Amino acid sequence: MNKEKKLKKPVASFIVLTNIIFWPLFCLVGAIKMLGLPAWLFDVMFIISAWSSTFAFAILFKRIYPGQSFIQFVKDKFKNKLKFSVMLTVSMIQTFLFLMILFLATKNSEVDSIFTVSSWGMLIYFFFKNFLAGPLGEEIGWRGFAQIELQKKHSPLKASIIIGFWWGMWHLPIWFTTGLVGIDLIKYILFFMISILSIKIVMTAFYNLNQNLIIPIIIHQFFNFFIGIINGNLIDLIMYSAILYSVAAVLLIVLNPKKVLYGKEDTNIVRSGI
Repeated sequence: MNKEKKLKKPVASFIVLTNIIFWPLFCLVGAIKMLGLPAWLFDVMFIISAWSSTFAFAILFKRIYPGQSFIQFVKDKFKNKLKFSVMLTVSMIQTFLFLMILFLATKNSEVDSIFTVSSWGMLIYFFFKNFLAGPLGEEIGWRGFAQIELQKKHSPLKASIIIGFWWGMWHLPIWFTTGLVGIDLIKYILFFMISILSIKIVMTAFYNLNQNLIIPIIIHQFFNFFIGIINGNLIDLIMYSAILYSVAAVLLIVLNPKKVLYGKEDTNIVRSGI
């Protein structure tokens, strides 16, 4: 492919195309819900819509990295050996945050059950449905490509804030399915964006320590899964998440700013920004 056809702003193109693909898919998910079609069909379409960023990246790939293989690119994101210390730290941090959120949510909640699932079967189903949607469907595009691409030009922290903002805005249609209106909706959006930006910084910090896409996938899975199984007020849950993950993000910046968040990505791939 000619160099003239190579995308000059690959990350911006990726973000735009991701939304172009996501919106009609999400509308189809809504239509399935409104028409009262089978729940399994709703779940399947919801999972497919979550893969919009991967679809967008695959479509644009040859114009972003001419001459390279998309399959090989994806494989390379998982080739580095996982570090036990990183996996253990990530698991401990998120388990601790989950217990804190659970404690705060149940302390101020009047619901009969502290969990949204009532059986092991439903718990396993929710776990894998959640995994196939957000964590597996979103990380190849948003983290595997967009984050790393911006780190060629910006610090990991700045790249995290940029990608975190647009990743959060990508969720915009979902905000209006919560049933919240007025000041409650504003609160939800504010806390949601703080949570997204904070979790994005946490993902970047640990991904840069291990360079294996399984790390952000695990963080994403734990975040969505733990929040999803707690039975409590939605605004309270997202508020607790925003506060606790913000504290975790700040601590990571304070504890290891130079190595984890402020150095640029060391790569030989041609630099290009948003």
